[in-house]
Amino acid sequence: MKTIDLLFEESGLSLKQLAEQSKLAESRVADILKGRWTPSPKDREKIATALNVPVDTVSWGHTMAPRNVRYHQFGLKEDF
Repeated sequence: MKTIDLLFEESGLSLKQLAEQSKLAESRVADILKGRWTPSPKDREKIATALNVPVDTVSWGHTMAPRNVRYHQFGLKEDF
């Protein structure tokens, strides 16, 4: 099993090409690849088909920890 971002990297497709082939918005595909969005079962099937891989061989997990997102948005407070 491989992560979606690794499969995308190995595919040689551009983000635009993957979005077009999967018939999803480019911004949504980017969020899925960055681990900010966990795709629905239909979206998983579309992306797996565009990448020519079985959907059950892809790790679709949400990889971005909410604490890290908050840190990047607001910075680290000195008194915590």
